[in-house]
Amino acid sequence: MKKLWEKGIKTDAFIEAFTVGKDRELDLELAKYDVQGTVAHIKMLESVGLLQKSELEMLLPELNHIQNEIIAKGKFVIEEGVEDVHSQIEMMLTKRLGDVGKKIHSGRSRNDQVLVDIRLFLRDELQEIQSLTKELFEVLIDQAETHKEILMPGYTHTQAAMPSSFGLWFSAYAESLVDDVEIMNAAYKIVNRNPLGSAAGYGSSFPLNRQMTSDLLGFESMVYNSMYAQMGRGKTEQVVASAMANLSSTLNKLAADVCLYNSQNFKFLKLPEELTTGSSIMPHKKNPDVFELLRAKTNVIMALPTQMMMTLGNLTSGYHRDFQLLKEMLFPAIKDLKNCLKIAAYSVSKIEPVQNILDDEKYKLIFSVEAVNALVVEGVPFREAYQQVVAQIEDGSFEPPQKLNHTHEGSIGNLMLDEIRERMEKRISNIEY
Repeated sequence: MKKLWEKGIKTDAFIEAFTVGKDRELDLELAKYDVQGTVAHIKMLESVGLLQKSELEMLLPELNHIQNEIIAKGKFVIEEGVEDVHSQIEMMLTKRLGDVGKKIHSGRSRNDQVLVDIRLFLRDELQEIQSLTKELFEVLIDQAETHKEILMPGYTHTQAAMPSSFGLWFSAYAESLVDDVEIMNAAYKIVNRNPLGSAAGYGSSFPLNRQMTSDLLGFESMVYNSMYAQMGRGKTEQVVASAMANLSSTLNKLAADVCLYNSQNFKFLKLPEELTTGSSIMPHKKNPDVFELLRAKTNVIMALPTQMMMTLGNLTSGYHRDFQLLKEMLFPAIKDLKNCLKIAAYSVSKIEPVQNILDDEKYKLIFSVEAVNALVVEGVPFREAYQQVVAQIEDGSFEPPQKLNHTHEGSIGNLMLDEIRERMEKRISNIEY
C-alpha cells in the first residue's frame, strides 16, 4: 500500500513496523473524529474555491457512510499496510470516488489532522470523565447524609486525634471531587481550541478559513499561531494527564482509607461479601481487592504526567515522531480512569459504617480537645485549660465529655452538604459542551 508521503523508495519492513508502532490500533479511537475534521475541512475548502460544489456533494455522503461504518463497531478497520486512520479514510474515498478523494488533503498535513482528532477525542472524553465524577460525587454526598450521625476517629500523624464522623469522611471526598472538576474544566478549555489549518506547523499558502472550521467543529476558538498549534502537541495531552492525575489522587486516598478501615485492626466499616475476594488457603479471608486495585491503578495514572514529561523533554519546536508515544500512554489511562470512577461509585454505595466505634476505651483520649474547649467556655484561658487536661491524662483521672457540640461550618455537626452540592453544580455547568 503506497504511503501518503511515499516518493518511490520503499521503506525497510523492519523500520516500518517499528515506526508505525501501535498507531493502527490506537487510531481506531480517533476514526470518527477524523471524519468530523475532514467534513469541516472540505466544507471550508469549497467555500474558498479549492473544491467544487459538485465534488463536495460527492464527498459528504461518502464520508457519512464511512462514519456509519465506524459507529457500527467492527465494520471499520485500518487495513494491513495502511499507516494510520488518515490514510485509511483518504484511501477509502479514493477507491469509491476516484481522484476527488485525493483532494481532501489540500491545506492539511497529517500533523494538524492528528492534532484536531486528538482534541475532539479529548473533548468528548473529558465530558464523560466529568459525568462519571459527578455520579461518584452523588454517591458520596448521599452516604454522608445517611451516615452523618455515626462517629469515627479522626487521625493526624496516623494517631487517633479527634472525633470525626462518617458524614465528614464521605463529604470530604465529595468536596475534593469538586476541585478535581475545576481542574478538568481548565483542561477542557485548553483542549477546546482548533489547530486545524496549521498544516505542518507553519500554515499554508492556501486562503484557508480557520474560523469557519472552528465554528463547524464547535471549538471555543482556534489556536491562533500555527507554530504554537504544533507545539501544543504533547502539551495538550500533558495538561489532560495532570487533570487526570489530580482526580486520581482523590480516588487513591479514598481507596487507601477503605483498605485500612476495613481491616480487622480498625473495623470502621464493612464491605458486602460480594465486593470481596477470598484466599486459596485461609478460609476466613475477605479481601478488599477492588479498592486495592483502585489504589494501584490510580497510582499508575498519577505517574502519567511525569512519564509524558520525560518523553517530551529536550524536544525543540516543530513536529517530532516522539509524539506518537503519547497516545500509547494516554488512551489506555483514560479507559482505566473511567473504569475506576465507575467501580468506585458502585463500591462506595455499598460501604456500611460500623456503629459505636468510639465506645472503645482506646479512643477515650480523642475527646481531650473537647474537654479543653469546655473549660475555655467556662472562662479558663486556653493555655491553662490545656495544661489542666494534660495533668488529668497523666494522672489517669481524665474522663471524656459525654456530648459533642460542633456547630461551625464544615464541622461534624454542620456538614454544609447543600453548599458542596451547589459548588459541584456550578463547576459542572461552567463548561458549555
